[in-house]
Order: sequence, then C-alpha cells, then structure tokens
Amino acid sequence: MNSGTAEHTGGPAEGDTFDAGAGGLLRQPKAVWATAGASVVAFMGIGLVDPILPSIAKGLDATAGQVSLLFTSYFLITAVAMLATGFVSSRIGGRRTLLLGLALVVVFAGLSGTSGSVGELVGFRAGWGLGNALFVSTALAVIVGAAAGGSAAAILLYESALGLGMACGPLLGALLGDASWRYPFFGTAVLMAIGFLCITAFLKEQPKPARKTGLLDPIKALGHGGLASAAASAFFYNYTFFTVLAFTPFVLNMSPYKSGAVFFAWGLLLAVFSVLVAPRLQARFGSLKVLGGSLVLLAADVLVLGYGSHTTAVVCTILSGAFIGVNNTVYTELALGVSDAPRPVASAGYNFVRWFAAAAAPFFAPRIEGWTDIHIPFVVAAVTAVLGALVVLVRRNSLTHEAEELETRHASEDSVAVFAN
Repeated sequence: MNSGTAEHTGGPAEGDTFDAGAGGLLRQPKAVWATAGASVVAFMGIGLVDPILPSIAKGLDATAGQVSLLFTSYFLITAVAMLATGFVSSRIGGRRTLLLGLALVVVFAGLSGTSGSVGELVGFRAGWGLGNALFVSTALAVIVGAAAGGSAAAILLYESALGLGMACGPLLGALLGDASWRYPFFGTAVLMAIGFLCITAFLKEQPKPARKTGLLDPIKALGHGGLASAAASAFFYNYTFFTVLAFTPFVLNMSPYKSGAVFFAWGLLLAVFSVLVAPRLQARFGSLKVLGGSLVLLAADVLVLGYGSHTTAVVCTILSGAFIGVNNTVYTELALGVSDAPRPVASAGYNFVRWFAAAAAPFFAPRIEGWTDIHIPFVVAAVTAVLGALVVLVRRNSLTHEAEELETRHASEDSVAVFAN
C-alpha cells in the first residue's frame, strides 16, 4: 500500500491523479484491474450458492436450516478473521496476503465440491471464509492505495467489483448448478486460481506500513464514536441484507435458472446504484439523508416481499438490490473515513462487527419461520433495517462531520479534474 494511504483517512492519497467521468475511473494500473478482477470472483462466492440452495438441500438430504449454515459458517469465520487481516498484511505485505487468501479460497472451494455431507460442506465453507476475509479486506486497501483518481474513485471500483460479483455469482451458480450442485464450487476454484495468477503477474509488492498492526487494533479503533456508530448501523442493515440473500431463495422456491436470473437482476441493480446512483444522491441530498432514506425504503420493500404474492416477492427481491447498492457505497465511505485509524484497521473493525449480522441472519431466519410462519423473518428484517436508520439518526452528530467531509472531498476532486482537463 502507498504510504500516503496507510496511516491516514482524510482526502486522497499523496500522488493521486484525478480525471473526470468514467474515462478517468477506467484508466487504472494493471495491478488495480488484477485486484478488482479477483475481487469480482471473491464476491461471486457469496451469492454463488443462492440459486442452488434447494438443490444442495436435496442432494445432501438436508433441511433449509442446515443448508443456511453455509452462510453462517462462512461469515462467522470471516468476521473473526477480520481481526487478523491487518496483523497479517502488515507483516508479510499486501500482495502476499492477497495470494494467501486466494490460495485458501481455491483449496476450500474445491473441497466444497467434494463434500459428502452438509456438515463437511459447512466446514469447508468456513475455511473459504477465512481465505475470503484475508483477500477482501486487503483488496480494498490495495485498490485504495494503487488506484488513480483518489479514494472516491477507488471505492467506486471496489463497489463495482462487489456489484458485478454479486450479479454474476447467482448466474454462475445457476448455469453450472443445473447439471450438479457441485460444479459451481469447482468453477469458483478455477476462477480464483486465475485470479491468483493475475495478482502474481501484475501486482508488485507494496511497502509495508511503518507500524505493524496488532490483533486488537481493529477493536480499539471501534472506540471512536463515529466508526462505532457506522459499524452498529451496518450490523442491523446486514441482517436485513442477508435475510434477502440467504432466506429468499427458499421462499421463491424456483429452479436454479429462474432463481439465478432473479438474483442476477438483483445484482445488476446493486452494481448500478452503488456506482452510478449513490454518488449523485449523496451530492444532492447528503450522505446521511441518503443512507437513512435508503434503509427505510429497504425496510418497506422487505416487508412487502414477505407478505406479497409470488410475483410481488420476485419484484421486491430484485428491487432490494437498488437500496442495498446505495447503502453499500455510503457505509464503505463512512467506515474508511470517519475515524483517524488507518484505513485497513478501520475497515477490519467495521467488518468485524457487520459480518456477525451476515452470519446471524441465515441462521435465525429459517428458525424464526419454524417458530412462527414464513412472513415473520421478513418482519424482523424490516425492523433491523429501521434500527439501522435509527442509529444513523441518533448518532448523526458523530457521523455528520465525516459525511460533510466526504461531500466536500468529492466536490474538490471534481473541481481538480475539471481544472486538469
């Protein structure tokens, strides 16, 4: 990582260049494209199992609750491993950390395809989560450090990778999973191996930070009121997000192709709104108003999803991608800039909190359905989205300064770009 981004969070990194419009966003070093491309595949792994969850349950003679543990084990390990990402990368370097994470994903994704029981598959997904944590957290820091166009451009690139991966994951899962639920796991292993080769070829080792990160540094960073507030709000939001992602496929009960198409459309909306719509809304209305409003709209959408007809549920599932895309972009910017902590440390602390909700939602949603009925998991998800908005409202003083800084920074970058042209 460039030294200009390793130890501060305000403003673009020293030496950044600026260029207006999509052309500037697309003119990036090969190292950035290699990292972003591998990130797409990493995020594909999250939604990959969505269209084949019913097939996995049938193939391994498992219940919906047991299959949901594929998400729970994955994100639980991811959350805990976030504490170690900075510790590892500050000692062996960002490039080696990325390669280690990719290697673990290749191994455990391949092993997932050989599973003979749901217990084995859940265990292999946990190992996959460890590799994903090492890769995803470090990839964001590497892209921010190496991207041309400042931190705002870097975050848009990262969110583009997230959105594209979320869109393509279900599509790949459906195409390969139609033949066998095992094939998507093997396919992911191959793609991540290609990502490994690209990182090896195009990403040079970056200077290690002057100060090594301790295991507890991300926890200490959460002592900052603004970062803690962003993480708490994101925790509630992620419960809603992963209720949609992990529980809805069982509610829709569609074939892998149809389910894959629904979540592909969902992912496309997520990508478009995170990269194109969110920045414009922030510039016009302010980051916190956009975030609060988007969370409330997501709550309403999820509530209608839970109580509507099958067609309504499909429409609301796709539409939720728009609100999720907006939220992802705003949360990422707040997490990276709201405190004085180095970006990798702030990101690790923030992700440590929010991924616990990603682990909790797939575990509790089917159990809540068993205790009550199929509607109540979505009621709970709507409530958690509203709670996320309430945190933003109550803690707005801790977040307002950073939100204003973000908007000023974006305006400044635009001005510099115009001047440069």
